[in-house]
Amino acid sequence: MADASFVGIDVSKDLLDVHVLPSATEARFPNDEAGICEAVSWVKEHRAGLVVLEATGGYQARMAAELAAERVTVAVVNPRQVRDFAKAVGALAKTDRIDAAILARFARDVHPEPRELGNEAENAIKALVARRRQLVGMRAGEQTRLGHAVSKRVRASITKTIQFLDREIAALEDEEDKTIKGSPLWREKEDLLKSVPGVGPRTARTLLAELPELGRLSRGEIASLVGLAPFNRDSGKFRGRRMIRGGRASVRKALYMAALTAAKWNPRIKAFYRTLRAANKPPKVALTACARKLLVILNTMVKTNTRFQYAAP
Repeated sequence: MADASFVGIDVSKDLLDVHVLPSATEARFPNDEAGICEAVSWVKEHRAGLVVLEATGGYQARMAAELAAERVTVAVVNPRQVRDFAKAVGALAKTDRIDAAILARFARDVHPEPRELGNEAENAIKALVARRRQLVGMRAGEQTRLGHAVSKRVRASITKTIQFLDREIAALEDEEDKTIKGSPLWREKEDLLKSVPGVGPRTARTLLAELPELGRLSRGEIASLVGLAPFNRDSGKFRGRRMIRGGRASVRKALYMAALTAAKWNPRIKAFYRTLRAANKPPKVALTACARKLLVILNTMVKTNTRFQYAAP
């Protein structure tokens, strides 16, 4: 498709701003049922080779799904990548129309890899995992406030809210159980992941929901995707510390918490952690390295459909 165009769509709560390159054609549609259908037809008329949208808190999901259903190639990208790209090309102004144009340039110049949107069941479990994480965060906030509350009435209100959140979290976990047990493939994959000491149901479900690429990429690619691949910070004679950045924060956090447990109970990770500490690596640096090693092990296990092996290869 040598004559195919590159399309950027800026999605807000109420509007869809679309920009097409190389023609520099643009259009605006309402972000509702009729507007999405009209926008999809318009994009197809312009022979879209690649459409790029930002991940904007879920607003983009319907548009991306409708485009994918029409066999239009779609990439949903991290907003920070796009802003970094915009700064690099000197586009500092920011409006919805400008953002759509930047997304089209990003599609043309960067060619981001399309990410599978998943089927209805995959999207459902992802939504459940994300919602549970939100409620856990809300509960933690309420528990902190409870510790500082002086008023008896306020304490009663916070306690009541925490009890409600506990019930909602438990209900979501039950629904997660039913969803996963209803799929033999997911049940098998969850059991496979949980065979690793340190990986519990929460880590396994986070990986199932938010890292569908697990087992499909190389060790370097999967570590970079999650944000556990350290990057050099060198310039001339200066040698900075290697640091991780970017990636999927929720997956990285889940793996770090799993590494805390694995460093005590998983023989392979425990030995690796001790080696790093013996080399005077700070505890957090050592645990981050353990999280990366854990991810690599899990990636290999899913790729080969092999349960955890206690003896290091």
